[in-house]
Amino acid sequence: MAPFLRELEAFSEPPMTATTPYERLSALDASFLGIETAGSHLQIGALAVFGMGPLRHADGGVDFERLRDYVGASLDSVPRYRQRLMRAPIFGQPYWVDDASFFLDYHVRHTSLPRPGDERQLKRLAGRIFSQRLDPTRPLWELWVIEGLSDDRFALVLKAHHCLADGVAGAGILATLLLGGGKGSAEEWTPRPTPTPRELLRAELRHRGTGWRKLGRDLGCVARAPRQHVDTARTLVKSAATTLRAGATPADDTPLNPDHVSPHRRFDGCRIDLGEMKKVKNALGGKINDVVLATTAGALRRAFERQGLESDGLHGVRALVPVNTRGKAHGRADGAGGNSFAVLLATRPVDVADPRARYELVMEETRYAKTKAQLAEATAGFEDVADFASTGRAVELMKLATRQRSYNLVVTNVPGPPFALSLLGAPLEAIYPLVPLYENQALGIALLSYAGSMFWGFDADWTQLPGLHLLVEDVHASFAELLALAESDRAAAEAKGPRAPTTA
Repeated sequence: MAPFLRELEAFSEPPMTATTPYERLSALDASFLGIETAGSHLQIGALAVFGMGPLRHADGGVDFERLRDYVGASLDSVPRYRQRLMRAPIFGQPYWVDDASFFLDYHVRHTSLPRPGDERQLKRLAGRIFSQRLDPTRPLWELWVIEGLSDDRFALVLKAHHCLADGVAGAGILATLLLGGGKGSAEEWTPRPTPTPRELLRAELRHRGTGWRKLGRDLGCVARAPRQHVDTARTLVKSAATTLRAGATPADDTPLNPDHVSPHRRFDGCRIDLGEMKKVKNALGGKINDVVLATTAGALRRAFERQGLESDGLHGVRALVPVNTRGKAHGRADGAGGNSFAVLLATRPVDVADPRARYELVMEETRYAKTKAQLAEATAGFEDVADFASTGRAVELMKLATRQRSYNLVVTNVPGPPFALSLLGAPLEAIYPLVPLYENQALGIALLSYAGSMFWGFDADWTQLPGLHLLVEDVHASFAELLALAESDRAAAEAKGPRAPTTA
């Protein structure tokens, strides 16, 4: 519980930039604006299901007005949600500025399923909501309140642009609402003055000048004490070279990788007991993320074979796995949210039929990937240079990785609260996260742990993956294989009995 609360505490603090009426987006944050296309909407999100509890209205629906007012009163904890984008002249660098026209009712919306709505109808509605692009002239988030769900429940769909937050920050922001938000007042908020284009241009010139001077000082330190810095420099260069080499080698061509994705989305989800996933980890070795990636590899193998694709010929199916870098050397954790992560490019052994061998290969690959270099320092070093040199360089590198098909899909696993949460007394029963689709990725898988369960969210191109529900079944079947192995190993170990003590 404590680690999650420490992360949450960092996200709940307002940004430390009250002296200026604007905040500059980092190169990583800005790159998610630059790579967005008509079909690839770079927004993260979640579908959360609640028991009605005390939010049941007299007419049997959900008390929307109470929910809306609570969200409005919680925005002091997430000030970025009242800000819009403004660009500096000449450079085009985006900045966050307070939205003087902020209108809560535009962002908090109310809809309903035909009663009694079932899970399938709810996920289809979530898919339609996730298909709609956020308005770039307004604060980049929406919260939909959905009533009409069966068994006396309602749902929330939250979506926010990736430039505003990554998965870890997004989980923290949502938990802020669930852990005692609603202490502010929307009526009391006063927006800061909107900066003029001249002010933003001056700010951008100052930022770049400061960056170049800092680089000069750092190079001077290296020149004066080369031995002290040579190991760090060698590590960073090696990390960059390894990452670029992996990214320059295209992953296998699969049904998951059309030339262009459409803007239309399917959304689905499932729940797997976290205790059972820990059983697999404890019996077979590795970490929870190894269980996730091995389960995914087995599910993809089943899905490819069902489509008539020869899985044994796929040796280079690759997943992009974000790694949280907050709290590390240059990691960021502030109330603004933002993005702070490095990435692993990990090959998925879908060509391996045996689940045990597949699991062992996943462990080997992730161990190797994590020891290739110091991911946090390498990513921060690149971003520092891009921040004061040209954010466009970060955008071009991300576009190149997509064009080269450096990876087939994104698989991201975010730790959530291990304890049960509620919203104004309404218990949170399930929460399925969303990761965006890039230009030629038709499937994204996001996971969030919560209260003893691992919730899987599947975001897919409507036109490319009509059988998304079958892939969800493949995930369950693939995990069942691993769980059976773990239970078999445990039973075999118990049958042998305790090991006899050794004698000198």
